[in-house]
Amino acid sequence: MERSKLISHARIYLAVMFLQFGRAGNAIIAKAALNGGMSHYALTVYRNLIAAVVFAPFALFFERKIRPEMTLSIMFKIMLLGLIEPVIDQNLYYAGMKYTTATFTTAMCNILPALTFLFAWLFRLEDVSIRSLYSQMKILGTIVTLGGAMIMSLIGGPIIAFPWTKPESHVHSPSSDTHGHDSLKGTIMIVASCVCWASFYILQAITLKSYPAGLSLTTLICFSGALQGSALTLVVERGNAAIWALHWDLNLLAYVYSGIICSGVSYYISGMIMEVKGPVFVTAFSPLTMVIVAIMSSLFLAEHLTLGQLLGAVIIVVGLYAVVWGKSRDLKSSTSSCDKRELEDHKRTTSIYVDEEAKNTSNLKHTEITNMKSGESQV
Repeated sequence: MERSKLISHARIYLAVMFLQFGRAGNAIIAKAALNGGMSHYALTVYRNLIAAVVFAPFALFFERKIRPEMTLSIMFKIMLLGLIEPVIDQNLYYAGMKYTTATFTTAMCNILPALTFLFAWLFRLEDVSIRSLYSQMKILGTIVTLGGAMIMSLIGGPIIAFPWTKPESHVHSPSSDTHGHDSLKGTIMIVASCVCWASFYILQAITLKSYPAGLSLTTLICFSGALQGSALTLVVERGNAAIWALHWDLNLLAYVYSGIICSGVSYYISGMIMEVKGPVFVTAFSPLTMVIVAIMSSLFLAEHLTLGQLLGAVIIVVGLYAVVWGKSRDLKSSTSSCDKRELEDHKRTTSIYVDEEAKNTSNLKHTEITNMKSGESQV
């Protein structure tokens, strides 16, 4: 029993870590393609269209017997999910990355767990008691995380050189040069994308309760996002047919990789974990993405991290793990209280059963004695 529980927990943690590695790869590939002139509007459309096409056969085959009936309410939620994340969030995320760097973008996205906790609290998906130390830590961690995000966006400082970075790239690297990068504009876009991303997780958790078919929900979200994204792209990029052209290049790799890994697989695995651990846990490992991207982007994109950005990222991680610590303690306390309650119920039930047995035995003995006395009187 304990071994199976341990294996189950290990699978959940490995799945969350897989998501972080997948998102780190997406950040590097997408940033390289954006630097080459790729339209982020076309990226979001192709990304979700590819995810829908790839996952549709699996949804049709594996969930043909468990797929719930489609209602107007569920359809509205799916359309809203397709608008919030595949259209608004992804376009803001990639646009913000275009104005900044992959490292800065993933570091700023560490505010996602705090925002998810805040929204989960508002929608009562997260238990919060102001008098509880654990809840106070979650609230304090949220405030610290937002403060770290402000430090990242407002404070610069000297560039931090990695051992493998070429010395001459410190000055001339286009990704590290502040000229031509509207970092404040990019920061606002990234923060707005995180708000949409957190909202998406909350709505996905709510939708899964009434539509518990993960593959089908993933397919429908991606298909809805592709349709709505196409309408937006046709308006914004009207007259620019070149963005739709497909070639065997980095753009196609970005479309396929982000579609299969970061839309299809990510939505499905996130939904599965959410049903067990809740939406806050799904976002709790985002600092791992930041570390991977910081190393890979310095190797492949010649990006750099400033001291102010590093300081802000560290503060964000500290705030994040204050939230995670409070969350884990809340889970342990709620589990122990449930176990105590179950034990008390079991004791109460056992006590009632023993009392009933004693009462029945007493009645039986009384009946036997009465019968014996009546038999003696007749003799």
